[in-house]
Amino acid sequence: MSEFAVRAEKAAKAEKLDAGDELAGVRGQFVLDEVVYLDGNSLGALPSAVPGRVEDVVRRQWGELRIRSWDESGWWTAPERIGDRIAPLVGAAAGQIVVGDSTSVNVFKALVAAVRMAGEGRDEILVDATTFPTDGYIAESAARMTGRTLRPVTPAQVPDALSGRTAAVLLNHVDYRTGRLHDLPALTAAVHAAGAVSVWDLCHSAGALPVGLDEYGVDLAVGCTYKYLNGGPGSPAYLYVRGDLQDRFDSPLPGWNSHVEPFGMRSDFTPADGALRGRVGTPDILSMLALEAALEVWDGVSIEAVRAKSLALTDFFLECVAAYAPDGRVESLTPVAHGERGSQVALRCADAGDVMKRLIERGVVGDFRHPDVLRFGFTPLYVGFADVERAARVLGEVLR
Repeated sequence: MSEFAVRAEKAAKAEKLDAGDELAGVRGQFVLDEVVYLDGNSLGALPSAVPGRVEDVVRRQWGELRIRSWDESGWWTAPERIGDRIAPLVGAAAGQIVVGDSTSVNVFKALVAAVRMAGEGRDEILVDATTFPTDGYIAESAARMTGRTLRPVTPAQVPDALSGRTAAVLLNHVDYRTGRLHDLPALTAAVHAAGAVSVWDLCHSAGALPVGLDEYGVDLAVGCTYKYLNGGPGSPAYLYVRGDLQDRFDSPLPGWNSHVEPFGMRSDFTPADGALRGRVGTPDILSMLALEAALEVWDGVSIEAVRAKSLALTDFFLECVAAYAPDGRVESLTPVAHGERGSQVALRCADAGDVMKRLIERGVVGDFRHPDVLRFGFTPLYVGFADVERAARVLGEVLR
């Protein structure tokens, strides 16, 4: 088949797939341009409702109501209210997620609290050896602070590494470099069988695929909101504390916002009930309410439909790359099996940095990870099959 015929076939298939896309109507809720944006696994696109909402927060709620907005505009209850909006996207019932602080701060809270829950006699923390560097840094600091030994292992090694010494295990649901999806149900069950506490980082899975926090009995989880949840640069992260563990959650960062009487200004600390124990200080209202507006795009959207489209998009991208890229020029690091794949495709390429620069110049935006990885994130709410075909075609042209 000629190159022209291959392109025509792929373009026709993309058009057909887009015509049957049940999420196509959601695309109009985002501010998009002619660029093919495949970097939503780093920073999600702007939902069109956000600018007007932020303007209202600034001009009316802050500018006119001022301090009255803590009550009248619902600022004070925003962390748990927005947490309840995120909960269905990660398979959690209401009352278990609080929004605030960064992912890094929440990892620290969760991991130290997990060690404290595990109790004495358990002197080892396991951490994902392939994790995003900050998680590793925080795990090392938490180990020093709690007098535990830190042991890096790959997720595949966790079942054999667990023992009666294990206090807590910090794992990533999806590998940030390769897009590999780890087996959260099986790994959580293994951690529990060893009597340890599980902590999951959901940064690259929340909003892209079903997580099932309640279904699989996850103890603690954290995640950011600026990737697949489209909350905006630096938008606040969230902390999940399973309901039956909340009275044992002993945060290493207690603050006036997590006190049972926040306005009592007492010198002694008594923690609030429930997920509120995860709060620390005054919430970042501007970013938090921008996130709340961004989450409205999920109204009426099921995470199962998003997952189905995600897999179809990534399948089609791999198919198109195989058709368009010169033989041997790139190698996929992302698993082919659906059960092992998140919502991104990572390609190894010797000159990846230069290739990504040229892709961006031609209107295809992904990102580069040192030393040789091209990453393409597929956000099903606004990425279509025609986008995928174009991205793979331009990639093939650049690689030639």
